[in-house]
Amino acid sequence: MRIIRCEYEGKLFYGRIDGDNVMLSYDVPKIRMSHGGKEVYWESEEKSVPFSKVRLEAPCAPKKAVCVGLNYRDHADEFGQTIPSAPVLFIKPSTSLLGPGKTIQYPSMSKRVDYEAELVVIIGRLAKNVTAHDAFDYVLGYTCGNDVTARDLQPQNGQWTIAKSFDTFMPLGPWIETDIDPSSLQIKALLNGEVRQSSSTTNLIFNVADLIAYISQIMTLEPGDVIMTGTPSGVGPMKKGDRIVVEIEGIGHLENIIG
Repeated sequence: MRIIRCEYEGKLFYGRIDGDNVMLSYDVPKIRMSHGGKEVYWESEEKSVPFSKVRLEAPCAPKKAVCVGLNYRDHADEFGQTIPSAPVLFIKPSTSLLGPGKTIQYPSMSKRVDYEAELVVIIGRLAKNVTAHDAFDYVLGYTCGNDVTARDLQPQNGQWTIAKSFDTFMPLGPWIETDIDPSSLQIKALLNGEVRQSSSTTNLIFNVADLIAYISQIMTLEPGDVIMTGTPSGVGPMKKGDRIVVEIEGIGHLENIIG
């Protein structure tokens, strides 16, 4: 199933894609467990409209985005860092959220803004002290993300809040894909059509299940929250006018421009 968040006739909806149409709902999609396994549901659905008539927004509106640094072996090597013994976590604010096709704003206080292509996990039900064995019971699905970073404002002491938190620095999209296995997906970043990052989620140091288990010991994950799982090697700068695409196998591509 593909789940979107979109604007239709001036109002925001969630929706599930059904062929050339979208079934719209005002409700946040959630998951519940039944005898048949995991089920995605809405409290109510409103109407079916043509997909061509909606404008895509970021596919969820997280209260928090928990991000993982140095979680690809090739990226750690790229920056001369040792492999971490536990996930390196930081938070992006909800105000950094940006939808597909929209403009990443280049902050005036930075002279270098980088792309970071990432697989993003969307939580579908309240998760606290979850085991790795049960972790996927709490996952609504997956989307593409770009952990945009003002690299020149990222100090070496590990405190990354300033560099990661500008408005528009968390593009997500184009939709949530619920039916994929995240363990072996190709992930790419293309800058102006040229491949700059190319790797696989097989290179993750801490996999999706382990991340959910670890993070949920620290903080409660709520429906709509996201985990940005880290970026592979090849990160680099963008300039105004550039077009950046994050592409993940089985999901699709997220495209934004720099303004």
